[in-house]
Amino acid sequence: MFKRILVTLLALVVVGAIAFFSLAPAYVERGLNPLRMPDGGWPVSAEAQALHDRLVIGDWHSDALLWDRDILKQVQRGHTDVPRLLEGNVAVQVFTTVTKSPRGQNYDQNSTEAPDNITPLFIGQLRPIRSWFSLRERALVQAEALTRAERAEPERLKIIRTRADLRTVLDARADGKQVLGAILGSEGGHPLEGDLANLDALYDAGFRLMGLTHFFDNELGGSLHGEGGSGSGLSAFGHDVVKGMIAKGMVIDVAHSSPQMVRDVLAIEGARPVLSHTGIHGHCGSHRNLDDDLVAAIAAKGGVIGIGYWADVVCGNTPADIAGSIIAAIDLVGEDHVSLGSDYDGSVDAPFDAAHLSALTQALMDAGLSEVQITKVMGGNMMRYLAETLPEN
Repeated sequence: MFKRILVTLLALVVVGAIAFFSLAPAYVERGLNPLRMPDGGWPVSAEAQALHDRLVIGDWHSDALLWDRDILKQVQRGHTDVPRLLEGNVAVQVFTTVTKSPRGQNYDQNSTEAPDNITPLFIGQLRPIRSWFSLRERALVQAEALTRAERAEPERLKIIRTRADLRTVLDARADGKQVLGAILGSEGGHPLEGDLANLDALYDAGFRLMGLTHFFDNELGGSLHGEGGSGSGLSAFGHDVVKGMIAKGMVIDVAHSSPQMVRDVLAIEGARPVLSHTGIHGHCGSHRNLDDDLVAAIAAKGGVIGIGYWADVVCGNTPADIAGSIIAAIDLVGEDHVSLGSDYDGSVDAPFDAAHLSALTQALMDAGLSEVQITKVMGGNMMRYLAETLPEN
């Protein structure tokens, strides 16, 4: 009798554990990535949809790989997966790997030593044990997930590592093929773990974009949200990393970087960074948005600015609010330096998911932008930048 009770209790524990590890991560994701879209979506005219369908669209930032779901399958949570991106006519999507996030994360100040939110998430998702306590391995595990997806369905998903790969994707789409180009990026340079040799490891794994910092100061230098404040710039190690990225043809992303770090990067010969997901401070005075003079300086070096979709950076939660920030960006840096940087699946809200991106095209038309301007913002500027920056082969 006792043995039977013990077996029953053990079975209940096993069932409970299976339920927890199966359901809890999805519950967390659903809560952290709300979709603020009205039932039936935002209204889109036939004219706007027709324009949207002939655009080449690119986006600088999605954190979908963090959530350990098959991105080849459409799900009813979050903002992106391959089916929804293709439905939204996205040609190129940057998928960034998130490896560390401080507990109590905020836009003002975070400690490097704060407990990490990503460690329990990776354990709860039952990711490979090697990734539980190594930021480098955590980035590589997410890269491996994208590579597996490409191998499973190469006709729908191709990882872009070179300019030649970019041309292949764009040519295929011009021929009517439904294929998504994916660029692998890192949300911050801390997966390097202070070792320049790890830049080679990430590059070999397919990484072609890397942010320098995230919500905390790291070995590369100061974060916009770190303890060092605006005076903490690029470290000697960070300087070596930036030079190494330039030599490799990697995209340098200064999103989340401190103002002094941005200035230090801009002073390096050959540096042409992007600001991948942001708003315009003069339009929306959030501490998450860099001051306008720095944004203008990034554009002046040939970089592009990716406008985000979430309320904290555009000061609103409708497609029109995003369009307003895009217009503010054009007014600040010119129409040749503005692009999209949604921050989809990055623990943010969004007024539409990738499948309903045509709502933004409608909003840009309603705001009075020309077809030429919309074409540039929605992807033309990003494609030009990538064609000039990525390694040739």
